[in-house]
Amino acid sequence: MSAAPHRPILETLGESRRSPLLVFSGQSNRPLAQAICDNLGVPLGRSVTEKFTNDNIIVHYEESLREGDVYIVQTFSAPVSDAILELMLMIDAAKSASAGRVTAVIPYYSYARSDKKDSPRISIAGRLVADLLQEAGADRILTMTLHSPQVHGFFKVPVDHLSADIVLSEHFKRCVPNAHEGVVLAPDAGSIKRASHIARRLDSGLAMIDKERLSDTEVRPRALIGDVQGKTVFIVDDEISTAGSLVETVNIARGMGAKDVYVAVTHGVYSGPAIQRIAALDVTQVASCNTVLVPESKVEAAGGKLAVLDVAPLFANAIANIHTGASVSTLFT
Repeated sequence: MSAAPHRPILETLGESRRSPLLVFSGQSNRPLAQAICDNLGVPLGRSVTEKFTNDNIIVHYEESLREGDVYIVQTFSAPVSDAILELMLMIDAAKSASAGRVTAVIPYYSYARSDKKDSPRISIAGRLVADLLQEAGADRILTMTLHSPQVHGFFKVPVDHLSADIVLSEHFKRCVPNAHEGVVLAPDAGSIKRASHIARRLDSGLAMIDKERLSDTEVRPRALIGDVQGKTVFIVDDEISTAGSLVETVNIARGMGAKDVYVAVTHGVYSGPAIQRIAALDVTQVASCNTVLVPESKVEAAGGKLAVLDVAPLFANAIANIHTGASVSTLFT
C-alpha cells in the first residue's frame, strides 16, 4: 500500500527569508537523505564524491552554496573511516563555498561508544572525531540516540540529539494491539532510561537484565529484574552490532517464560555474525530505524525477521525547526 501524500514540512512552517535551505548527502545513506528531502519538500542537493586511484577522496558541489543554510547527511556506517573523511571534506568544501551555516546531520555516530579512557594508552575517539568535525567547520550537529549521551558534551557547537522512542513505541503498538499488557525489557542498566520512556508510552510493565560485559563480543548475564512470565516482551536498545548481547537477552527472557519477543533498536548495524544470529533467534521480529542503511540482502538472509522503521520525518521536522529558528525539543513533547 502506498503512503498517503503529505504536505511538505517547509510549506506548513513557512520558508525562512534569512537564507535558502540546502540539503546534501554523503555516500553512506543517500536513501535516508532523499526521504528527508521528500518530507521537507526540497530537492536533494547535487554533489559528487570521487575516489582517485591513490585512494584520495575529492568532493565537489554542483550548485551554489553562498549564504545557504546547509545540512549534510552522513551516517557513520561501514566503511566508517571513509564516511567520516567524506563528511569532513564536504563540510570544509561548503565553508569554502561561502555557506552561511553548515550543520552535520549524523543519524548514527558510531564513535559514541568510545566516550572514556577505560583502559591504558587508548584514545577517546568520540571526542577526537568531535574535534575533527568542528575543525572542519561544522557549525551545528544533528544526531540521534547516542550510545553514550555524554558525547554531546564533546562538542563546543550546538548539538540537537533526537530520540527514536516515539517511532519504536508506535511500532510496538502496531505489532501488538494489547501492547500495554506486555513488558519492556532493558538489556542492561544503561538502557533502563530509554526502556522506561517507552514503557510509559505503552503503559506497560518494565524489566531489566543485570549483566557484565567481558569484551566487545561477549557478555555475562547475572539476573533478570522484573516479571516476564507469560508476557509479550519488547526488548529495546540503542543499537545491534554483532547481536551477541541480543542473543543473551532473548535467551534469558525465553528462559523466564516470555510468550513472544519483539526487538526494536535505533541503529541496525548488523556487523559480523549478526544476521546469522538473528535468523536463528527465537524472536518474532527485530526492527531498527533507517539511520543505517540495511541492504535488502541482509533483510532476506535474516529470514523475514528484520523490519526497518522510518525516521526521516523526525529529521525533516528537526531540520525545518532549526532552519526557521523554532524549538527542536517540542518534537518530543
